[in-house]
Amino acid sequence: MSSSAPMAPGGADSIADGVDAEVIAGNQRVFTGRMGLIIAAACILYTGMHIYSMNVQPIETWVYRLLHVSGGLMLGFLLFASRPLLDARAGPGPRTALTERLLLAAAAAGILVAAGQLAAMFLADDRVVTGAPATKHLYSFGYPLIAGTGLALLASWMAPARGRGRLGAADTLLALAAVVVGGYIIGHADFLRIRAQVFPHVNDMWAAVAGIVLILELTRRLAGLALVVIVGLFLAYGFIGPWLPGVLNHRGYAPGRFFAFIYTDNGILGPTTAISSTYIILFIAFAAFLQASRVGEYFVNFAFAAAGAMRGGPAKVAVFASGLMGMINGTSAGNVVSTGSLTIPLMKKVGYRPQTAASVEAAASSGGQIMPPIMGAGAFIMAEITGIPYTEIVIAATIPALLYFLSVYFMVDKEALRNGMQGLPRDQLPRFSALARRAFLFLPIVILVVALFLGYSVIRAGTVAMAAAAVVSWFTPHRMLLREVLYALELTARMSLQLVAVCAAAGVIVGVIALTGIGTRFSSMLLGLAGESQFVALVFAMLISIILGMGMPTTAAYAVAAAVIAPGLIRMGIEPLTAHFFIFYYAVMSAITPPVALASYAGAAIAQSDPMKTSVESFKIGLAAFIVPFIFFYNAPMLMQGSWFEVAHVFVTATIGIYLLASGVQGWLFGRLGWPLRIIAMAAALAMISGGWVSDAIGFAAGAAIFLVQRTRPAATTPARRTG
Repeated sequence: MSSSAPMAPGGADSIADGVDAEVIAGNQRVFTGRMGLIIAAACILYTGMHIYSMNVQPIETWVYRLLHVSGGLMLGFLLFASRPLLDARAGPGPRTALTERLLLAAAAAGILVAAGQLAAMFLADDRVVTGAPATKHLYSFGYPLIAGTGLALLASWMAPARGRGRLGAADTLLALAAVVVGGYIIGHADFLRIRAQVFPHVNDMWAAVAGIVLILELTRRLAGLALVVIVGLFLAYGFIGPWLPGVLNHRGYAPGRFFAFIYTDNGILGPTTAISSTYIILFIAFAAFLQASRVGEYFVNFAFAAAGAMRGGPAKVAVFASGLMGMINGTSAGNVVSTGSLTIPLMKKVGYRPQTAASVEAAASSGGQIMPPIMGAGAFIMAEITGIPYTEIVIAATIPALLYFLSVYFMVDKEALRNGMQGLPRDQLPRFSALARRAFLFLPIVILVVALFLGYSVIRAGTVAMAAAAVVSWFTPHRMLLREVLYALELTARMSLQLVAVCAAAGVIVGVIALTGIGTRFSSMLLGLAGESQFVALVFAMLISIILGMGMPTTAAYAVAAAVIAPGLIRMGIEPLTAHFFIFYYAVMSAITPPVALASYAGAAIAQSDPMKTSVESFKIGLAAFIVPFIFFYNAPMLMQGSWFEVAHVFVTATIGIYLLASGVQGWLFGRLGWPLRIIAMAAALAMISGGWVSDAIGFAAGAAIFLVQRTRPAATTPARRTG
């Protein structure tokens, strides 16, 4: 499939052949032939294990999460090679090549010895070493495992870029090490629950250390260094804490207990992995089924048919389509790459600057994660953490999400109006009448929402929605049969690997927080710094959420921020729903916040624009999302808490305020605005959004004043060239 197929003249049922699913996966299909089939089968088994366990026969919780993490690490090392430290064009020199071979030989010896010892433990049923001397199995498992893993890691950094269809030897050894670590901990799961707290065996420590090293390496490959550095700082804190002053001080922990504790359900196997192994992978699978059935393509085409001919049409399409798909797939950057490969070139075609096209796509894709009913799995994560019913969370999220997308829509409309942009010609767009006859393709989304509100579990509702995506495709030319189902399962595994790695890495942070108690002390410090001011505490919470989100995807950033910040906000008297929504919004918006804006960078790569300028413009377009959380803190009706009249009043006045905000930012209301009028418009917007009667009157008065000024100054209302 190609995401850039030319549009057929004279109208068409599809604007393109669809978004390339391999681009969504973030990895081209490198392997062909027999190796490709083996890896595809492994991906299918990995996804199938999750769906089977969630719906048919549950696996014991620890074992299930270990299979999730270890299987994800194994597939990740096989599919995503390390970037070589050497210049791949020049190739390694003879001395370097010899060093690499020696490292590989030593690494293979160590990991194979550990694998053999693990097999012997299982065969002899000698997995329990409670009370045994500390050196038992150490020289045949612990030392070889950690040495082999470290040497394989070094070899992977020295290896040249691997060719198409080749499997790197170092990456294969790292994949085997992941299996050995997972196998050891699965074999000892019943006892680690107790031993990690009291008397961990030395092999528990080395298995945990090797596992953490593997998690951080895969995170580095798939998500960059930012999260790796953050995790490294937390690990260092676990050992240097006794020498730190004040709130950072703790009593210190023996390495054995520290690392064994981290690899339990208090850390890596805790809430972040629980979320990634259920809700996240479920909705990634749903997105993959929509892709493989080409139902997702229908959503994009429907948006083009509805909005493509408007002024700046492709940008408005991006707002609708990216918001819808971003709500489902739960990753801002991944959604930018998928739908942006289609919308960004078309935005540039109608006159948007490259950085503006990329920033619109980034803002819309990021906003999908605050859009009910799925919120990129955010609603379910919040329900899991807070205990607040899912339906209450979804209802509360509705008005802020609508305001955000209205803001982005107004931003792109004002940009198009100011620059006289036209939409795409009707003969280059899908026929709306043809698409309207296939409106039944929205059924998977409808079924998901209805099932959730009828009280079905998230897992059951998501599975039924996946099945619905396959069934509705049978009434289209692109029927989803066994081959397409298997492809969707394979695609799910490829798309989920980044989140598996980063959620496990975030679990390390959660484990350190739980062991050292820094979360409670930090909350106390937050209260102390803020004094009695909830506003100051919220500013701190905003900054911390954004900083955490710069290094990890939204779900992981929210989980960590909720553990560190939310307790302090709640202790200050802020409602739990408001506190968690506040944190979640800023974790989401970190994807478009400079200087590390992952969604903006992904869009810039497609648009060939400057990444930093793109991130700044994304921030500008998504500005409403940085204001609204403070507004719903002071104005509970914005979260649907109050009478219908209060809710309607807040929504109407906030909508007008959002319109004024977009006008002030873009410099166009009823005509071009100079800087004095732009500042007045933005001040009026803030007054209107806040929702009070007095502030509303001030906002209306300011808006009316701008209108009168523009009416009396014809030059200010000179329209741009005629738009489509």
